[in-house]
Amino acid sequence: MVMPGRKPSEGPTVTRHKPAVDWTEVINVPYSGPHPDLPDTRQVSQKDGTILELPYPEATLEWWAAVCKMPHCVLWQESDWSFALDTANVHAMAATGMISASAELRMREKSLGTTVDSRRDLRLRYVEPESEPVRMAIVENIDERRKRLLNA
Repeated sequence: MVMPGRKPSEGPTVTRHKPAVDWTEVINVPYSGPHPDLPDTRQVSQKDGTILELPYPEATLEWWAAVCKMPHCVLWQESDWSFALDTANVHAMAATGMISASAELRMREKSLGTTVDSRRDLRLRYVEPESEPVRMAIVENIDERRKRLLNA
């Protein structure tokens, strides 16, 4: 859901008031956790009432693979994944030439945070993972340490 008010920026804060919603920082590592698989086929209803079982277009399969790797998917719950699956159906309609699905797809992708602008609107910020600090060995007795190093 898009937050109300002016879009946040990386610039200095002009006001002394604390923002209503803080940024959510997510480690910039592709998500590899559990997620639902895209079904093999989708159902499309015709004007005469018949229902066709059609495979997903290649563009939708690639889109789904990209969505499932977004780092902020770590924050998603079951309902978010359900919304993403529904959005895949809208993407398939748009990819197969249904122009009226494009506007719905744009709004849904904004809610999912698929672009830099939509993540900014959602106040999601990717941060680089911290590197492991190099740990130094603690030497309690320097004489014993020297003996071990000389005998080794």
